[in-house]
Amino acid sequence: MDIIVDTSVLLAVITYEPTRTRLIELTTDAHLLTPASVPWEMGNAFSAMPKRKRATLDQVRQAWHAYQQIPLRFLEVDMEHALRLADQQSIYAYDAYVIVCAIQHKSALITLDGGLRQAAIQAGVTIIEVV
Repeated sequence: MDIIVDTSVLLAVITYEPTRTRLIELTTDAHLLTPASVPWEMGNAFSAMPKRKRATLDQVRQAWHAYQQIPLRFLEVDMEHALRLADQQSIYAYDAYVIVCAIQHKSALITLDGGLRQAAIQAGVTIIEVV
């Protein structure tokens, strides 16, 4: 089974958030797909951690290495479709990329981002419930 994952899920697993175990259970044996933009999104999230005093540079480097161990398949995004969706729903392009990937690959989406979840539902995407 293919599942689209976003950065909220990846960060929760890597940083041992309370939902980590459940996320791993839900995605075990699945093929994890994500937009090709995700490495840059993860880099941005990791770079903010020392700035906000949530992690040291060493911890961020360890987190980056952990991220690189997750077997992800990176997907190209139909940019015109993503831009139309972003305009229609007044969402950020990064959220539109995730939704478009789910639509293009007819895959369910797992996310911890409430806004992305709602936009995906409006676009007709199946959501894997974490709770």
